[in-house]
Amino acid sequence: MKVSYRNILGSLLSLVCLCGLSASAQGQVNAPPGKVEVGDAAPAFTATDDAGKGWKSTDYIGKKILVVYFYPADMTGGCTKQACGFRDDMKKLQGKDVEVVGVSGDSVRNHQLFKKEYDLNFTLLADEDGSVAKKFGVPLRPGSTIERTIDGKKEKLTRGVTAARWTFVIDKDGKVAMKNTKVKAADDSKAILKKVNELK
Repeated sequence: MKVSYRNILGSLLSLVCLCGLSASAQGQVNAPPGKVEVGDAAPAFTATDDAGKGWKSTDYIGKKILVVYFYPADMTGGCTKQACGFRDDMKKLQGKDVEVVGVSGDSVRNHQLFKKEYDLNFTLLADEDGSVAKKFGVPLRPGSTIERTIDGKKEKLTRGVTAARWTFVIDKDGKVAMKNTKVKAADDSKAILKKVNELK
């Protein structure tokens, strides 16, 4: 009986430890379990756009080539270069039937300020809880708050999560045609144009 009690006690202690580790892990924001590779069907997703309206990927997949680029934060150096690159190449991209959406953990208001400051001509999606990033398997870190002066006024921009800089191209069949996990921010739009030309 003593051995039996020891075994039961040991099992209970192990269970408590495992539960504690599990609860601890839940409090961390890190690489999500989702994994999307080239050739896979792109995950369907919804989000709130920079106008505060609902946005559905299913409204575009099958009709256009959809570029979904994840980036860390509005109003930061690399992310601004990346966004301005897409802005400057937008006519070429639209001419090839491409829809571009940028996704970050920023709020709708942050996106509005970012778009206005840099005259961005494409949609930004607010993914404050990282749910869209998780569907694509994009690594996440905790969010943060930054201060920027916009139109002579100091603004605090708080984001819920910070996503890695990954870019996906989804073809008209709804398949992932390109996955770039080593994006060079300033050159991203050019890399996309090259890939789109290959798809044609």
